[in-house]
Amino acid sequence: MAESIKFLHGAVMAFIFLFAAFLSSVSSTAQVPLLVWSNRSFAPLASPLAGHIVSMKELSAALSPAFGSPSQTVLLFLQDKLSKDDFTRFGGVFGNKQEGVFRNLEAALQSSSSSRIFPAVEWTGESAIPALLQEKLGASPLLVDADTLENLNLNTSVNNLLLINLPYCSNSPESCKKILSNNDEIIGKVQSFLKAKGVSYTAIYTGLQPSQAISEPSLLNQGVGRSLLQTPGVNVSQMPITFNDSVGYCIMLWAQKLEIRAPDKPEWIDLATQNYTTAGSRCNTTDSLLVLNYADYILSFTLSQRFYPVSARNWTTLDSVQLEVRSPRQTFSYVGRRGIYSPVEYSFHCQSVTSFVDALLIPDNQSTTQWLLNFNDFQIQGFGLSNQSRFAYASDCASFFTPGIWMGLITSLLMLFIFAYGLHMIMQLNTMDRFDDPKGPSISVPQTD
Repeated sequence: MAESIKFLHGAVMAFIFLFAAFLSSVSSTAQVPLLVWSNRSFAPLASPLAGHIVSMKELSAALSPAFGSPSQTVLLFLQDKLSKDDFTRFGGVFGNKQEGVFRNLEAALQSSSSSRIFPAVEWTGESAIPALLQEKLGASPLLVDADTLENLNLNTSVNNLLLINLPYCSNSPESCKKILSNNDEIIGKVQSFLKAKGVSYTAIYTGLQPSQAISEPSLLNQGVGRSLLQTPGVNVSQMPITFNDSVGYCIMLWAQKLEIRAPDKPEWIDLATQNYTTAGSRCNTTDSLLVLNYADYILSFTLSQRFYPVSARNWTTLDSVQLEVRSPRQTFSYVGRRGIYSPVEYSFHCQSVTSFVDALLIPDNQSTTQWLLNFNDFQIQGFGLSNQSRFAYASDCASFFTPGIWMGLITSLLMLFIFAYGLHMIMQLNTMDRFDDPKGPSISVPQTD
């Protein structure tokens, strides 16, 4: 029965840390876990909601029941760095309890009279937790070394705040596992010493700062699911280019690179990294114009939608792309309607849209060929956005059956036909049903003219 209770407690602890780690991963607030346990009973501490990051004010109110007695001893195990990931990686939470490094910590939580786990406490500075405990107890922290515990004399008639600093690793997981295991041994050694002295105590285990900085942007306002904007190597923090009218979103464009190259210069100019305005853009039910105004260039995209009776649906085409150079003032046009099109309900996507190799943008006149356009990971939608700030399903420029696939299929079918014909001819071969017997009369085959 005791083993079942220990297993259940470990499973619950693992679930709390894993679930809290998943929910709090959508937040960009720095946070550290905090564990509290005591060998004396006190009023139950308030439990934080799953995924909620406890502020210092909320932590102060939650710990108040633990500091209600007039004289008490508080152990603060303050590790240099600590995060929930340390428990999930090195705590043996996936059933490998024998590989866990927090054995003494788990035993203390299971055997304690009162305990509480705060998976995510807002980190406001390295001195926040010690300052909070010092304010609660009215006692200055006393730095304690686990190797010199035998020389420690405690006055249990007053409040005591014992500070035990624990190191953290910064190298390989093997070294981290060893250091955390040594820290766990120190926690067990300090508790055993106080128990031998008959001292009632409240222990807190936390970190000076997070061991892993959370720098990802919040995902709460982002769409869930696969998207062309989430391909590997794409900087998803770069927002799509949008133009809004009085109704809502009507044009949206995304490109990892919007490169142009001047005729007399070898380097490319990436307009996607420059600031822009959309002054001059417009949209209605049949035509859309997206104008990107940069410091030295103006890049315009003209889209239209038309009904085609053959397909019985409306299609969007990118009629033209226009590049205007401010100094010297020149304008160059490219036709895109031949290869850049999609159903009006969809967006158009192509990994590479160029004006030179496998060109989808055809120069409108001969002089335009001197300027090269190269749009990498290009996606555009001029209609049917439905007031949403994300693209609709994308119609990709790469067809399902490429020339290479067709060549492979035709070659395979030809070889299969040859094999089937040869097998059929072999199956039609018949052996002789009569043979010449040397002991009998010879076979006479009459010959007639």
